[in-house]
Amino acid sequence: MKQYKFLTIAFMATGLMMSSCINDLDTVPTDKKIISSASLYDKPEAYKQVLAKLYGGLTLTGQRGEFGQPELSAPDEGTTSFLRGYFNVQEVTTDECINAWGDGGLVEYHGMLWSDANSYVNLMYQRIFINISYCNEYIRSVKPRVDGLSDPLKSDVTKYLAEARFLRALYYYYAMDLWGNVPFVTDADKTGAFIPKQISRAELFAYIESELEAVIPTLAAPKTNEYARADQAAAWMLLAKMYLNAEVYLGKGHPKYTECLTYCNKIIGAGYTLHPKYNELFLADNHKWSNEIIFPIAEDGNNTRNYGGMTYIIHAETGGNMDYANVFGIPAGPWAGNRFTGAFVSKFPDVTGAADKRAMIHTDGQVSLEIEHPNQFKEGYLCTKFRNVTSTGQPGQNGTFVDTDFPLFRLADVYLMYAEAVKRGGSGGDLATAVSLVNKVRERAYGNTTGNIGAAGLTLDFILDERGRELYWECHRRTDLIRFEKFTGSSYLWDWKGNVKAGAGTDAHFNLFPIPAADMAINTNLVQNQGY
Repeated sequence: MKQYKFLTIAFMATGLMMSSCINDLDTVPTDKKIISSASLYDKPEAYKQVLAKLYGGLTLTGQRGEFGQPELSAPDEGTTSFLRGYFNVQEVTTDECINAWGDGGLVEYHGMLWSDANSYVNLMYQRIFINISYCNEYIRSVKPRVDGLSDPLKSDVTKYLAEARFLRALYYYYAMDLWGNVPFVTDADKTGAFIPKQISRAELFAYIESELEAVIPTLAAPKTNEYARADQAAAWMLLAKMYLNAEVYLGKGHPKYTECLTYCNKIIGAGYTLHPKYNELFLADNHKWSNEIIFPIAEDGNNTRNYGGMTYIIHAETGGNMDYANVFGIPAGPWAGNRFTGAFVSKFPDVTGAADKRAMIHTDGQVSLEIEHPNQFKEGYLCTKFRNVTSTGQPGQNGTFVDTDFPLFRLADVYLMYAEAVKRGGSGGDLATAVSLVNKVRERAYGNTTGNIGAAGLTLDFILDERGRELYWECHRRTDLIRFEKFTGSSYLWDWKGNVKAGAGTDAHFNLFPIPAADMAINTNLVQNQGY
């Protein structure tokens, strides 16, 4: 099975990850039922089990599942899930997705009206930094123990530490992308109460880069690690994405497209291939397609239950007159939340998918493509991309909590990054190869060569649109639009951008989110992002 099987003691991991502020409390408990950080790693299996907590932070909300023992406080525990929060910041803020619930925080997201008091910004910030704290504590606790271990455990734990450092780098990457200059703490900082210093975006870029370079030799070779655990290809992918966006993170005049191509070439040369059927990448048995999916967020209807993650993405895309029970595998019912904007639908040659099969769009029963009232789910067309059914038509294990994994990194993205890096002047690639890779993606989508393009057709505008068609709802869109200078401003408008039906230009300060007011009030080292 694809779930995090080694998550057996994650229920206690949170308490061990949170450092005490008072050294006098660091005593051995008298209650034999309590496992302290001092004794936790007496059992060899604990090293892997607590590592699972770090991976679980990509989707889970707490220690129990469904509801109970949440790690973060919120009226709806599901909103504290990393994947749910990240989907909202990357998709609901863009042309790819608009939410119908009338939830103030999500209305602010799509209308670019958010402030430092937005609850969803605050929860995303908290989730990322609590996940970083878990990674720090794991590294801090395990690193001194490695030399005292014997093989094969020593070799395994050395890899676990590399994976923990990768995950910390991943979470810091998201912090850098969303907020820029952020508070910075590593395992080198002593435990206890202190006010973290703020690191600049450029300094954080250099730190993430150095961390990934340091752990790559220790990570498992591509496609050799246990399912849903990071390997060298995952680290290469993160570096490639950082380098593609370097002029956003470091400023104009600091391109790293050659470096992007270096790591795209490493991934392409590692033996990954496009899965023949696009739609199967987003079904309940997509764990079988590791030929294309480089690094997933694993979900399991029986073992990773929460109202965030992929459970949110699938339930929130369904409603209206969809056959959600039989087609989507969720007889528990839809949430009627997220759907496309008209501007995004227009990027496909037709809405039926007859030409481009990636157009997984539901129109039956919808009042119109045009969205007059954002809180009316039957206005606008719906997305059918993610489903809780297998490639053979069998429903997932649970009608509420889904089995479908989230493809965080996959090969088609690498092909498109390669093409973009070439067009932006990077060395180490060539135009002919770039066109060939893009056409491989399109041949799968069209089922033949009718959608193929030539060198003249491979423009940057085409690449942005193609990234939308291939990767929609996979949490790339906001970052892509910012890189192409189309997220804010008025050069590209979509339905209800700027809280105006036809779309309106927005200020450039929305390219970054504000540091939440609550953290600004506590941490006197922080300087708020400009415009907030």
